[in-house]
This record gives sequence, structure tokens and C-alpha cells, in this order.
Amino acid sequence: MLQKRNDNPTEKARIHPRSKHRERYNFKELIQCCPELAAHVRLNAYDDESIDFSDAAAVKMLNTALLKFFYGIDFWDIPAGYLCPPIPGRADYIHHIADLLGSCNNGIIPTGNQIQCLDIGVGANCIYPIIGVREYGWSFTGSDSDAVAIQSASEIVEKNESLKGHVKLRLQPDSKQVLKGIIQTDEHFDLILCNPPFHASLEEAQAGTLRKLSNLNQKRITRPTLNFGGQHSELWCDGGEVRFVKTMIQESIQFASSCFWFSSLVSKQAHLEHIYNAFDAANAVEVKTIPFGQGNKSGRSVAWTFLTKEEQANWRGKWNKGA
Repeated sequence: MLQKRNDNPTEKARIHPRSKHRERYNFKELIQCCPELAAHVRLNAYDDESIDFSDAAAVKMLNTALLKFFYGIDFWDIPAGYLCPPIPGRADYIHHIADLLGSCNNGIIPTGNQIQCLDIGVGANCIYPIIGVREYGWSFTGSDSDAVAIQSASEIVEKNESLKGHVKLRLQPDSKQVLKGIIQTDEHFDLILCNPPFHASLEEAQAGTLRKLSNLNQKRITRPTLNFGGQHSELWCDGGEVRFVKTMIQESIQFASSCFWFSSLVSKQAHLEHIYNAFDAANAVEVKTIPFGQGNKSGRSVAWTFLTKEEQANWRGKWNKGA
């Protein structure tokens, strides 16, 4: 179980201050919103209400309840075998990247559907567009090289009125490309975000899954669970995270004037050195590392832009028209 002891703080201090997930889960409220969750809730070893976080069905139902309670999402589902994302961590990326936009706009986060975002690897779960639309009113384009993922994300959008008209989805025809084949001629994005495949091989991805399950169950697990395994494109690619992000950086040169901020999550601190070497070769004007954390786990994203200060000022002018 992942719930903390009763004598621990009820507020998660490392989570972003604007996050809806800073407090421990209130299962009574979540069950009232999503009665199906009740079947998965039990008292843990510390007499706290919780779920079995090694049970894929329980985690999926918790996500369904969180999305309904906090973001007004009436329908959410993912196909069997696809990654079920931890929503608090996904929300943190959105909030921190919103702060990045605000940091170059006199501290004011630009909101509304005029803010165009591109989510590379939107996945079957469509989590980043859901949170970005519901928290900031942004518009999203989501891309993925997996046709089933695009179909699933499309169903989520179509079955939620709050998302319709705010989220477009595109199939990446070449899995070896990141931005090419997705960004169209004369198209502009205020922000590109990406949660890249972390692992370099199927074996590495399965080993990571087994470590996660073993930690959750507090015993050694030797067989991966399908729903926690995720699909190839979600978990691993040749060269892993470093290769993926370096490809994204190289391709971003071609779209230097098409986007204000490019960004990507980076799972391991040790990968930053290799990624920053790619920034040097790309001649990015500005590069930032944005740290954040969930419990005992530290995370980070990198963000970069090719726009000069004057070009940034001209771009910001479009955000503030009529404001």
C-alpha cells in the first residue's frame, strides 16, 4: 500500500502548490462521485483507507474517480495492456510548465483556448490534454504512433463535452520521428510537452515493471502484470529516453519558429549531461531544467526555445490581446 502513516502530514509538500492532489485521497468523496471504486477500497496496515496499488483494476478505477471528481470527466477508459498513469505526477508537469509560460509573461500564466499545446505521445489515456484543458482552458493536439492509443484518446474526447473542440488527435506515421510528420506547415504551438519512453529495451522495461510491483507488494515479483506493462511505444524505444529526447531536440531546429517552448520529461538526472550536449549542438537560445517531486521520487523536465527576447516579446503579444 502507498498510503502514509497517520502521524505523517496530510498535505504532500513536494507537489505543486496549485495541484488538486496535495492532500491524501478522500475515499468517501471519491466513492460518492464514483461508487464503483468502493469495491477496491480497504483499510491498510495503518488503518487508513486505501487501495492495493499493485492491482491494475483498482488503480484504473481510482484514476476514473480522480478524473471525475477533480476534472469533471464523465467517461475515461483505456484498453487492456495500456499504461495507467499516476494522475498527480501528470498534473505536476502541467502546472510547472504553466509556470514556465507565466515566467516569461510578467508572472501571468496565459489561459484560454488561444494557447495551443502539442502533446507528443498522448497515449490511450489522454491525461495531459484532460488536465491542461480543465485547469487552464488550453487547446491541445495529441500525437501518437499507436493507432489503438489514438482511437482510445479520441473516444475519451468525444464522450466528454468539456473536451470536445479543445483536443485534436493525430497519428504519427513514422515511429522514428517525433515532431516531423505532426507539426504542419504554418502551424504554431505555444508549448510542446512530451513524456518519452524511458527504457532502451523490452527487457529493461520489464525489469522496471517487476521492481515497481515488488516494491508495492513488499515481496519479489517475477512475472510482469499486463496492465502495468504498457505498450512498446509507451515504455521503450531504441536508445531509450536519451535517444528520444535528442531526436526531439534535433527535429526542433526545423520548427524553431513554430513553437515558443519545447519541453520533455527526463526520468534520470544522469541523462541531463547527454541531453544538454544536444542543446549545445542545436544552438538553443534558452534552456531550463525544471525540478519537481512526488513523495520520495524526484522528477524533472527540460525546456528550450530558439526565440530571441524580442521574438518572445512579439509572441507574448498574441497571448495578451484583449486581456
